[in-house]
Amino acid sequence: MRILGLALGVILAGAGALFAYEVEEERFYPGTGPSVLRVISTADLAVFEPYLLAFQAKRPDIGIAYTVTSSTDLAKAIRDSAPFDLALSSAMDLQFQLANDGFARPYRSPVTADLPDWARWRDLIFAFSAERAVVVVNAERIAGLPLPATRQELIALLRDHPERFHGAVGTYDVRESGLGYLFATKETRSTDVYWRLAEVMGRLDPQLYCCSGQMIDDVAAGRLAVAYNVLGSYAAERLARDSGGRVQILRMEDFENIMLRTAIIPRNATEVAAAGALVELLLETGLRPTAEDWPLPPLGQTGGADGAGFSPIRLGPALMVYLDPLNRRTFLAEWENAMEQR
Repeated sequence: MRILGLALGVILAGAGALFAYEVEEERFYPGTGPSVLRVISTADLAVFEPYLLAFQAKRPDIGIAYTVTSSTDLAKAIRDSAPFDLALSSAMDLQFQLANDGFARPYRSPVTADLPDWARWRDLIFAFSAERAVVVVNAERIAGLPLPATRQELIALLRDHPERFHGAVGTYDVRESGLGYLFATKETRSTDVYWRLAEVMGRLDPQLYCCSGQMIDDVAAGRLAVAYNVLGSYAAERLARDSGGRVQILRMEDFENIMLRTAIIPRNATEVAAAGALVELLLETGLRPTAEDWPLPPLGQTGGADGAGFSPIRLGPALMVYLDPLNRRTFLAEWENAMEQR
């Protein structure tokens, strides 16, 4: 079995080069039988491994080859028919576009039927977690300053203390990050202060990232004072390991992005039954009423709207508005003007 794991790791690494996607992490979990479920995902192993282990506790016969990549690379890999049986992504607009364009195959079961309409679409795409975007700060680097609770307050904080925040503000490079692009375009439609905040950050030599995990690590290490719009689930996981109290999580009270992490079974999947079984486990944990011990928050914590009146981004054709090439070019041009000031 050790030889099989080594050989499969070589094959997976070769597949990344062949299909032009960058592998951030990969791990092979051997099963007792010959079947191997190939999963491509944007979820870091630090967050997602409990789900894989729970699945193998139920199905020890199925091996799992788990590959982590960016949301944009994941979408490219599925379009290029890379050999995966399940695709899990935080960029729900790119996932929806894949499903809409015929790159996902339908899956139906009593568990998928229990999902609310806003969390699934045509038996092709399924949401299993609703996750908030938050602001993460390094307590030492902002000591003595008021903690912002709204974007207007964050703008004032950054504007009034440029010496504290120059080179120390992190956010997504929306040209590369599918999730970052989703959050940014959603904010432009939901709040009129997004561009003002982008301009203020742009004057401070912002550090641009592909992923939440890297931003949070840099906040914890003190390289960043503030990270904007990172995933709350990743921040909470990092906070649990941060015994020094350096990381603080802030939820904006004026508006919150809440994305749905979704699953699709690619049309060229070969282990369809195994992929469906893992989808069902993810949906069962996603439909639980409370967080319990699982790293990713359930759908029910936000439902259609939580107590503060916030609601998750919906699955539907509206997600593709900013994926239109002309709309994307226009948005990115404005974003670059705001964020890359010289």
